[in-house]
Amino acid sequence: MRAVRRVVTETVSGLPRAFWWLWTSTLINRLGGFVVTFLAMYLTLDRGFSATYAGLVGALYGLGGAVAAIVGGVLTDRVGRRTTMLASQIGAAVSTAALGFVTQPVAIAAVAFAVGVTSSASRPAVQAMMADLVPAEDRVRAFSLNYWAINIGFGVSAAVAGLIAAHGYLSLFLGDAVTTLLCALVVFVKVPETRPSTTPRHNAVDQPAIGLGQVVRDGRFMALVGLTFLIATVMQQGSTTLSVSMGEAGLTPGQYGLVIGLNGLLIVLLQIPVTRLMRDRGRAALLASAALLQGWGFGLTYFAGTAACYALTVAVWTLGEIIWAPTSMAVVADLSPAHARGRYQGMYSLAWSAATFLGPMAGGAALDRWGSAMWPTCGLVGTVAAVGCGLLLRRTPVRPASGAAPARAATPGGAAPAGSLDQAGT
Repeated sequence: MRAVRRVVTETVSGLPRAFWWLWTSTLINRLGGFVVTFLAMYLTLDRGFSATYAGLVGALYGLGGAVAAIVGGVLTDRVGRRTTMLASQIGAAVSTAALGFVTQPVAIAAVAFAVGVTSSASRPAVQAMMADLVPAEDRVRAFSLNYWAINIGFGVSAAVAGLIAAHGYLSLFLGDAVTTLLCALVVFVKVPETRPSTTPRHNAVDQPAIGLGQVVRDGRFMALVGLTFLIATVMQQGSTTLSVSMGEAGLTPGQYGLVIGLNGLLIVLLQIPVTRLMRDRGRAALLASAALLQGWGFGLTYFAGTAACYALTVAVWTLGEIIWAPTSMAVVADLSPAHARGRYQGMYSLAWSAATFLGPMAGGAALDRWGSAMWPTCGLVGTVAAVGCGLLLRRTPVRPASGAAPARAATPGGAAPAGSLDQAGT
């Protein structure tokens, strides 16, 4: 017990007070994230729409998130992290509540798109602010804790939402809206603006203006975005083709629910101890190992035939997810200039949004054409991503902090001297 207490203390100590208020706002927001989980069920069972229409609404929600990744990133840099977060959260609360009242198909689709935009636009701001607040050497730890909060909130909200829905789906929409407003209140009262100063002197000498075009031309960063898209596409199979594969193996929806639920449970239980083990490890080694675990975790599905075997595969790729999520966020922070963190974070988020849209289609087509042979393909994709991460981060160039002399290059393996990397978010 004493050892556990020491690990927890080492993981949570030393981070700024403002970070913990930001962490709290994330947890509150996720605890009330009812609507997305039950949206398809609401549309088909309560409203009587077809599964095809529910899928269209879900796609429009995802499209809104893709738009928000870019728009939110630009606003984060132009008007500030805090302002973008507050505008996004208030907009999300209003649009989510409205979604519970509209009844016409076109109106539902339009409002769902608006919910996707408003609920996702704050993500670049949150991650950019987190990188503003936390020193480079503590970023993996900070992002791990934030990812932990997201999964705790998701697990609780998914369980509570079922009980709330029993009293009417409108309660879900209104409850989601209220918790989003509470999240905005925490940000308004406790979280300061952290956007770096952009005085004319800084803009002219130290901080040249960076637009989306320059972000796209940043070859090293865009390579990371591409590798992330590969991994994200693989990870999408957990909520799509995995259920189909388990059904074809004769397993029930209830068994699938238990197996996939292991993903969230393991993240909640293991995020802190694994973060402790990741300390002082090179970024390249961490991302490469995470890519292999995620790719071949799904690859092992080829051999699964029982619920226990499927659960084992989920445990493997979940471990990769636990490592990949915070490390990749820290790498984006390493690669981003301070005054363009929002744009970089938005472009990085776009990789996940695109995978959310394309991954299910690609997985379904592969399963139809190749059958269970598609699962080793996931392993190959993970291997490609692992090799790419190893080469990309073998020697990562360092962006100097504003007003500072150019920093030294990162050490081999992707780890940089403490404090030498500029701070940015993903």
